[in-house]
Amino acid sequence: MIHLTEAAALQVKEMMLQAPNDEQNLRMLVQGGGCSGLSYGMGFDSQKETDLTFEQHGVKVIVDQKDYPVVKGLEVDYKQSMLGGGFTITNPNAIATCGCGTSFRTATNAGTPGGC
Repeated sequence: MIHLTEAAALQVKEMMLQAPNDEQNLRMLVQGGGCSGLSYGMGFDSQKETDLTFEQHGVKVIVDQKDYPVVKGLEVDYKQSMLGGGFTITNPNAIATCGCGTSFRTATNAGTPGGC
């Protein structure tokens, strides 16, 4: 399962107001890159046949089955500070992350390391 905190769900709902009606799902994805090998992606998308779905605080989260082993147990939060706000991701599967905080690798997937 992928977990959204209540703060993250509220922010996603606000952002969804700008998304097209057929893209009212939060897609979590993993792509190769970054200094540790894998990077997260988030965006609004329509559901596809190969997607797994989870609902958290009224937000439908979708992830492709091929990405799920890498993001299983992921927690997405939203934090606000004096400098602004942003999403934070905690992944129990990550065994290494890079200093910039956007790249990771797991014990079973090293990805394709590149520059941050």
